[in-house]
Amino acid sequence: MEVTRIRALRGPNLWSHHTAIQSVVICTPEEDAVSSIPGFEAKLRARFPEVSPFQPVGHLESVSLARVLELVALGLQAQAGCPVTFSCTTPTVDKHVYQVVVEYSEEEVGHLALEWAEKLCNSALHDTPFDLQAALEALRELDEDVRLGPSTGSIVDAAVARGVPYSRMTEGSMVRLGWGSKQRRIQAAEMDVTSAIAEAIAQDKELTKKLLSAAGVPVPGGRSVVDADDAWAAAQDIGLPVVVKPNDGNQGKGVTVNITSREQLIRAFEVAKEFRDDVLVERFMPGNDFRLLVVGDKLVAAARRDPPKVVGDGVHTIAELVAQVNADPRRGSGHSTSLTKIRFDEIAKTTLANQGFNADSVPAKGQRVNLRNNANLSTGGSATDVTDDVHPEVAARAIAAAHMVGLDICGVDVVCDTILRPLEEQGGGIVEVNAAPGLRMHLSPSFGKGRAVGEAIIGSMFKKGQNGRIPIVAVTGTNGKTTTVRLISHLLNQNGMRVGMTNTDGVYVNGDCIDTGDCSGPKSAKSVLLHPDVDAAVLETARGGILREGLAFDHCDVAVVTNIGCGDHLGLNFITTVNELAVLKRVIVQNVAPTGAAVLNAADPIVAKMAPKCKGEVIFFAADITHPVMATHRAQGQAVVYVQGGNIVASKGDTLQTIALSEVPITLNGAIGFQVDNVMASVATAWSLGISWDVICKGLANFANDSHNAAGRFNLFKYRGATVIADYGHNPDAMLALVQAVQALPATRRSVVISGAGDRRDQDIRQQTEILGDAFDEVVMFEDQCQRGRNDGEVLALLREGLVNAKRTKEQSEVFGEFLAIDSAMNKLQPGELCLVLVDQVEEAMAHIAAKVASDSCA
Repeated sequence: MEVTRIRALRGPNLWSHHTAIQSVVICTPEEDAVSSIPGFEAKLRARFPEVSPFQPVGHLESVSLARVLELVALGLQAQAGCPVTFSCTTPTVDKHVYQVVVEYSEEEVGHLALEWAEKLCNSALHDTPFDLQAALEALRELDEDVRLGPSTGSIVDAAVARGVPYSRMTEGSMVRLGWGSKQRRIQAAEMDVTSAIAEAIAQDKELTKKLLSAAGVPVPGGRSVVDADDAWAAAQDIGLPVVVKPNDGNQGKGVTVNITSREQLIRAFEVAKEFRDDVLVERFMPGNDFRLLVVGDKLVAAARRDPPKVVGDGVHTIAELVAQVNADPRRGSGHSTSLTKIRFDEIAKTTLANQGFNADSVPAKGQRVNLRNNANLSTGGSATDVTDDVHPEVAARAIAAAHMVGLDICGVDVVCDTILRPLEEQGGGIVEVNAAPGLRMHLSPSFGKGRAVGEAIIGSMFKKGQNGRIPIVAVTGTNGKTTTVRLISHLLNQNGMRVGMTNTDGVYVNGDCIDTGDCSGPKSAKSVLLHPDVDAAVLETARGGILREGLAFDHCDVAVVTNIGCGDHLGLNFITTVNELAVLKRVIVQNVAPTGAAVLNAADPIVAKMAPKCKGEVIFFAADITHPVMATHRAQGQAVVYVQGGNIVASKGDTLQTIALSEVPITLNGAIGFQVDNVMASVATAWSLGISWDVICKGLANFANDSHNAAGRFNLFKYRGATVIADYGHNPDAMLALVQAVQALPATRRSVVISGAGDRRDQDIRQQTEILGDAFDEVVMFEDQCQRGRNDGEVLALLREGLVNAKRTKEQSEVFGEFLAIDSAMNKLQPGELCLVLVDQVEEAMAHIAAKVASDSCA
């Protein structure tokens, strides 16, 4: 078995809505039926007993080793605790070759699971040892390392429940919530609107206390110290007992409390200095340690934190008791578990010594032994939810403290005897405020109920009814995609929206090109969705990107399918039939939001059949309203766009809107059929997005079909009294549409300049010149700059073969280089003639033609 072409599908894809690892697996003939391999299944199950059955109950046919690989990769992730359920294996047109798809929740874990699955299958095949526990542990450790921590994870989970899309911006805890101009960002439990100044204040404990004191919030007295002697002097001024801690520490690191002697203070000062040079001494406030969580202007959760401790049994030493407590599966070494392992460090040993113990002491049965005096969860403490007990005045003090510092999400540390009474009544106070506070104690407290703090944070970031989304239009098909994308973008821009657009020419934001080249894949789409100046996204969605990575979004508001050609894009990545191509392009229709719409070409039967897969509304378009699909849809009161009496008509129920084709320059008064189709698709899209008809008509009227708006899309030039048309047509369906269009234009003689894309099938390249040979007097052929895997002369030979039985072409020539081919054809032009140039290097060829036209005008 050989596992090749491993890809991560990071969005909805051909196989499912789930993220998944996809691979191509090549089996030997023997491996095509594992039941024929003696003892294989028994050996595999001996190594991995939890693997799923190879076949559902009642099915006896054998499966391939590729299918087993799929089940093992999914099963290993599931046993490691990953929430995955989907997988599939499908045969390809090549014998013994399969595509295996396995869902993942974390991409790196999915890759590793596939590696371990391959090792496990080979172990069973060759009867070699396999360490299942090592595999599962490696997966668990990686999963814990790469997945979001509990604090960030709770916010993201709340966002997903609210319908807010998200993506990780770094390998850490920085996450984008929403898209484009509606996006927000978090890092752990910190919002994008939190100022760096507020964060700096929170890190400076002494400054924080000054501000809180000025606001009337009770705080313990204290000051910064420079050395141990200064610390002792401060302690005497303040009055024992005192607390020593780093001035800008976190997670309780370097904190020693309830210091009552000079010896204890010197040790505490040295511990604090290990973490920060700036050390603070302040009055020790007796009482319980409470953490209050403030989000915006509300107290959303509160917990009492208790120091890490063990309880004696009269048998085991303190060190052994700590080991027993740390064996609790709820305790981990990081922040991914609800509790953290107790640290048995110098602070713990000092705390024990102050109680008359050491690590080897055996406390009496029932005797409580503290391992620390402070109660941070990150050092092994526990938490009890007390949200319902917080006195309103205590809550008000916590909110005032957060506002005084300037934190939108704030962990307020309070020390007092009880949270049920005002702080001033019991001599309590606020000892710290924390930016980016940990949420574990509120999500999964050791005792009591968890609180929906993630929901509270999302509710603060996105007001009621908001989900951080911008309109997304996905456009696919064989021909017309780029023009349709450009026209839809233009209509949205006419509505006052800043539009992000991707197509085969580049990436554009509000009219500015920020990237060039073929940008019709998910990478370019993501760059648009991440851009903060984008109010709407219009994305050309090519088949290659869907195959390589899936969609860049979870769902779109409008999915447009222009047409499905009979020959283009076949033979690549195991897509060998038109129906398979349609299933691939149908992915955008399947992922339309329930409130969205699919805009489908009713005149293309393959496209029309996609309608039942749409979860939202379906809008059909076609020039002929009497087409059965159109007539039926209209009779049912559904939306349709068609041509009637020289007008484009949009109809839904009793609503009827029209615009004359004569007012839509791109169609040349309706003479260019494929442009009429592109306009109808664009009108339907804008209409479904709620754009007013007046704005749509204005946008159609001022969209010029020139090289600026739609480069290489039926751009017209006048040269020496002749007509030159430049177009990026590159498949048989495009040739048919272009022939129909140019035949509507008067010309005394017609010539065409053409090459062929090397990654198309032989018959598709040959068919292009078969079509052109019946419509043009002269054919000038050249070879693409990039031959896409073909040998020199191979494409030209196929184009030449297509002209063998040409009905009209009398002249044909082969020219080396695209620009020379263009010059060869244009130099022959006489007034009244027409030349169609099928450009390859769109931008460069358009510039070359424009320069040639300009030089003729100057002459």
